[in-house]
Amino acid sequence: MHADRTEAYLRRIGVERPDSPSAHALQVLHAAHLRHVPFENLSIHLGEEIVLTDEALVTKVVEARRGGFCYELNGAFAALLTSLGFEAALLQGRVYGEAGRPGIPFDHLALRVRTEDGGDWLADVGFGAHSELPLRFDERGDQADPAGTFRLTEKESGDLDVLRDGSPQYLLDARPRALADFAAGAWYHRTSPDSHFTRSLVCSILTGTGRVTLSGRKLTTTADGERDVTELTSEAEVLAAYDRYFGITLEKEPFLNPLLPT
Repeated sequence: MHADRTEAYLRRIGVERPDSPSAHALQVLHAAHLRHVPFENLSIHLGEEIVLTDEALVTKVVEARRGGFCYELNGAFAALLTSLGFEAALLQGRVYGEAGRPGIPFDHLALRVRTEDGGDWLADVGFGAHSELPLRFDERGDQADPAGTFRLTEKESGDLDVLRDGSPQYLLDARPRALADFAAGAWYHRTSPDSHFTRSLVCSILTGTGRVTLSGRKLTTTADGERDVTELTSEAEVLAAYDRYFGITLEKEPFLNPLLPT
């Protein structure tokens, strides 16, 4: 990215340019991204194109002040990290479903990030409620995080299971990929009736005390362990909630796309 674009991205997530691509800087950037850029699938239900290029993803996050799902958020974050001197590799993952089986190949995009002070990290700002800080990629013991206890376990195939509080979240392939490799996965999640993204409408963001999530007209706020659910009753209330909690300005209320297969 051009230097001006990098500075605009940093303003978007509310942090100063780090002095160096260090592990501490990565932690600050990771946490700030989660608190300023929402996880959302609104484009699927607003009929908007999802284009997997660095230019398109950064434009959506920085200029349109939107969020996205894993391909968009981690793709844009990788572009930012690279512009700041980090080494960021795109990795494909398969998310575990309710039956305990991993999903399709290229189901998820996560990042392996190398910092100048040594060591590789698993960064993931595109999995909704997940680790707030990057995880040590080569560590196989428990890793404490504000969001829980995480562990990376190696399978015979060489792939990694990423677990949160003992529950497998996704199966990660450690081989670097190109952004274009994820196009089929993104298309599947935009169009398939078997994708949870076509069957749900979600916008969610981490806060300093918990999380705020808007699913359709159901607004859920969690603060210091206390959960409050409010049913919004009008389009005006919904649009105001998107603006207030997520910084997203919409012209119309998104609904589950009736043109998608069900």
